Amino acid sequence: MSVTNVQLDPLADPLAHRPSGTLWRDTLRNIVRQRNARVGLLILGTLLFCAIFADVIAADDPNKVLFDQGAKRLAGPCIHLLGCPAASSEHLFGIDANGRDEFARVVFGARISLQVGFLTVGFAIIIGSLLGLVAGYAGGWIESAIMRVMDVLLVFPALLLAIAIVSALGPGLINAQLAIGIVAIPVYARIMRASVLTVRESDYITASRALGESPAGLVFRRILPNSLTPIIVSGTLGIAGAVLDVAALSFLGLGAQPPTAEWGSMVGQDRGFVFTAPHLVFFPGVALALTVFGFNLLGDGLRDALDPRLNR
Repeated sequence: MSVTNVQLDPLADPLAHRPSGTLWRDTLRNIVRQRNARVGLLILGTLLFCAIFADVIAADDPNKVLFDQGAKRLAGPCIHLLGCPAASSEHLFGIDANGRDEFARVVFGARISLQVGFLTVGFAIIIGSLLGLVAGYAGGWIESAIMRVMDVLLVFPALLLAIAIVSALGPGLINAQLAIGIVAIPVYARIMRASVLTVRESDYITASRALGESPAGLVFRRILPNSLTPIIVSGTLGIAGAVLDVAALSFLGLGAQPPTAEWGSMVGQDRGFVFTAPHLVFFPGVALALTVFGFNLLGDGLRDALDPRLNR
């Protein structure tokens, strides 16, 4: 009986010796193994379910005034174990200062917050990654020009720069997302550049270049796929920051405008009732905190799952 020795090429691309399906299965298995990732996925899965099925979960329109249904302004939440006030017997989180169902507004707010997080960070990752990829691969004066612009943007505090951009563009949810996205671009550009600088010196990149691989092939087939792990982890953590930043702009009146059901805007509009009707601040605040907590846990889990030093 003969035994065939299989030797792997030490210069081979680390992503090329296994089928993509196996890579995806191994990655998902590593992610599910992480307790932080499981808890984060559970929280975010619940929020995503609420966002998708908000029309089914919430019986009332989030912007509908319910005075014609006997609703009482600032009525407290309905807690079944303690009994429900007559004015809020059909409204789980109570009634806000304008006579709208607070539960419906919190549930529909999940749509806006998740949309804000994914769109804002997606925009920042696409632009920042392209800039970092070009800077890291090209080097020379191109790298210096791109990174000096990024350094200038990083000089300013992120939220203050976002406020300045929104003030110039005008208040609104779209402008707030654009401002937060622009502010986040330098972060992802620097991460991608650092990753590209490491990957481009690898042996398999040298071998591919010696075998006549085109510059475009080197960048998009070899360097980019092997440089995405830090971006994926940072992007997941960055979604939490983007949700908080847009909520802060909405709290200041520069983001979502009334009557849009956005958690930061809801807290900002009802902060004057924090002692007389604390439920108006409590429920959107808890929803915002859970969203940020979920993305942070998922980001920590992804970092541990994608770190080869921890996957033994």
